Amino acid sequence: MKARSDQSMTTTTTATTTTPENSAQPTEIDPFADLPAPIRATLIARGFSDLTAVQKAVVSAESRGRDLRISSQTGSGKTVAIGIALASHFIDGSNAKKKTGAPGKSRGSVARPSALVIVPTRELAAQVQNELEWLYAKLPGLNVQVVTGGTSIVMERRALTRGPGLIVGTPGRLLDHMRNRAIRCDGIDHVILDEADQMLDMGFREELEGILEQLPETRASHLMSATFPRAVTSLADRYQRNVLTLEGTRLGVANADIQHIAYSIRRHESYPALVNTLLLAGDSRCLLFVNRRIDASELAEKLASDGFGAAPFSGELAQTQRTRTLAAFKNGTFNILVSTDVAARGIDVPGISTVIHIDPPRTSEAYIHRSGRTGRAGQAGRSVLLVAGPESRRVARMLQVAKIEVSWQPVPQPEKVQKALLKQARREMHQLLAEEAPTETQLMYAKELIEERDATHVIATLLEMAKTKPPREPMKVVGLDPFADDRSKRRGGKPESRRDSQGPAGAGGRPTGRRGSKNDAEYTRFVVSWGDQTGATPSRILSHVCRRGGVESGQVGAIQISTKSSTVDISREFADAFETRSRRPDKRDPAITVRRDHSNGKANSSARSTSGPTSASRRPHAKHTGGPPHLKRKNARRTASR
Repeated sequence: MKARSDQSMTTTTTATTTTPENSAQPTEIDPFADLPAPIRATLIARGFSDLTAVQKAVVSAESRGRDLRISSQTGSGKTVAIGIALASHFIDGSNAKKKTGAPGKSRGSVARPSALVIVPTRELAAQVQNELEWLYAKLPGLNVQVVTGGTSIVMERRALTRGPGLIVGTPGRLLDHMRNRAIRCDGIDHVILDEADQMLDMGFREELEGILEQLPETRASHLMSATFPRAVTSLADRYQRNVLTLEGTRLGVANADIQHIAYSIRRHESYPALVNTLLLAGDSRCLLFVNRRIDASELAEKLASDGFGAAPFSGELAQTQRTRTLAAFKNGTFNILVSTDVAARGIDVPGISTVIHIDPPRTSEAYIHRSGRTGRAGQAGRSVLLVAGPESRRVARMLQVAKIEVSWQPVPQPEKVQKALLKQARREMHQLLAEEAPTETQLMYAKELIEERDATHVIATLLEMAKTKPPREPMKVVGLDPFADDRSKRRGGKPESRRDSQGPAGAGGRPTGRRGSKNDAEYTRFVVSWGDQTGATPSRILSHVCRRGGVESGQVGAIQISTKSSTVDISREFADAFETRSRRPDKRDPAITVRRDHSNGKANSSARSTSGPTSASRRPHAKHTGGPPHLKRKNARRTASR
């Protein structure tokens, strides 16, 4: 199939939803009247009382026979909208045998589907398959098959011989099957690109074009996405015709059911701020975002060691591990998932109350996708950004581009967390008193206690026993005024020092993570054999010394990074204990050594650059490896999806 040359005029339609507040009187209008009978029956049996805005837009008369560009936020029912858009195609009586993909319609080992749904990740493919299978439950003979990277291609080829009418797949694996002639394209009438922006971000443009070029000229092409950046629009213009743009939500606009909060912090306060935020969230499901796979693993491990139920979720996990991890998150085995952007694309977990951005995203589109994991299906959610001081203005501009109103708030302090936990405990107690009827034995024992002791004392003791202990105590966080520099400039003064949060630049002008403005006499300096050349960053150094030396981030002062080594200042009160623990060989990073700097010299470029030979400096590293000296960066291109 060649690119569409007959570009028709594009029409835009904005979908609206009728809410109970806007409904004057109940009506007898059937919200499913325009749907095929089997789909209508399935939705009613499933408990649907109405369609979402994007689903209504898809079934409108204006949408029929058009190529659709559907913009709608995550959790707005886009997957069911996909199924509704294809329903009439499969039910068409004149083509019933062909369209349902009944057994026997494949030629030998070649599948001849009539529709394709292309998605960026394995998890999203499984989600789409599950949704479409229940939606099409009353369509006999329709087989929905998934093909994705990370699974057995031999098993997939076997499944394709069963004649699927609809195939859901990731771009790389779909193209592999097409090139290997396991999928024949001449019968494909519909193709849907779901999360098109993410597929382009992941580098799948070549694969997408390779797939679309093989499809019949007469097929319909639909694109669904929360955002439509220029790259997606360019692809759509090339392969769509007679386009109708449906805005279930305004293009690029975030979910209105989400409260957006930003905490401006010192760079080393990320973990304490996270701990306090998680304590306030209680046992509810939380999704944490980091930029790198190694950070997902390290943060999940640190949270688990502090008593939180947390697990990592990234592309470095095998598919079976990812499936088990998601299942455990859904069933409540743990309530905190630490994920990278790519891995989270397929997460469809109800009841995620809070999304926390440990590493703020670089673009407004990425932020909308991330925060869209909460506030789904009309439920309220929170999106919390932990913003290091120097990044405050960039993050503010990013949110402004996304038209998001964010509340910049002080980081929750221990006192606030303790009050919130106490309030929650009292709420739960009153709920138990209202719902639970004590047994006769319990009542008799209660009378005995009151007769023997003061009733107030008895109740206070029982309350203390019943109090749910948090995973750990809340942590002290100083925080920052995110826009203090701007106000200082308007007053004609000098900007406040950023030394506490960013520090002086090291080699190449990079921030070296100078933290704390206290007198150097309060700290003892240590040398770490891990430098910029082998991937050291302030956050990685901080994580390593806290884990290895048994200290908290608040006990760590300045971090200075040079080419082959780094220096770390530890509060003098904890220095001896830190030195004792750090001398022990580290199983995770055996090549990294930590020793006391007996010269205890002032941090300067020459001193930092000549901190002595280390295991890292003796290794020939021509390039930045992105990790500790003993690790090599793996080529992660497309491994999460292909």
